[in-house]
Amino acid sequence: MWVPSVDVFELIVRGIVVYLVLFALLRFIGKKHVGELSPFDFVVLLIISETVDGSLIGDDKSLTGGLISAATLVAVVQLVGYLTWRFRSVERFVDGEPRILVRHGHVCDDALRGEQVTRAELMEALRREGRSSLGTIRYAVLETDGSITLGVRSKP
Repeated sequence: MWVPSVDVFELIVRGIVVYLVLFALLRFIGKKHVGELSPFDFVVLLIISETVDGSLIGDDKSLTGGLISAATLVAVVQLVGYLTWRFRSVERFVDGEPRILVRHGHVCDDALRGEQVTRAELMEALRREGRSSLGTIRYAVLETDGSITLGVRSKP
């Protein structure tokens, strides 16, 4: 129960590798999908957690092995949090950058395609903010958390 059957160093390395691979996969998914988890996306996330279970602790079934793996993941999250706070370049790499979807009432189609946002999703975000026309929008930005922020034109 207490003595891990796998080397402690191996458990730590497994935790770091699993974290890095999952991070890369979630970055590949894109900002929009991470910010707005659909039921399908949520199920996939749950299945991913089950599939990496063995990767984290291998054949080890000890309490200590599980705690070491959990502590490793928390330590990596804390380290990444510190590095993103300390270094702007790391923050851009980890969090990505906001992307302008609408500029001065005109849709940036390349940005929509690049972020896999449909015009219908963009218009839905406008309606959520009480806007029905692109003409009133100075800018619409897809934030790093997947939300869309609007800047509206001031009335003359």
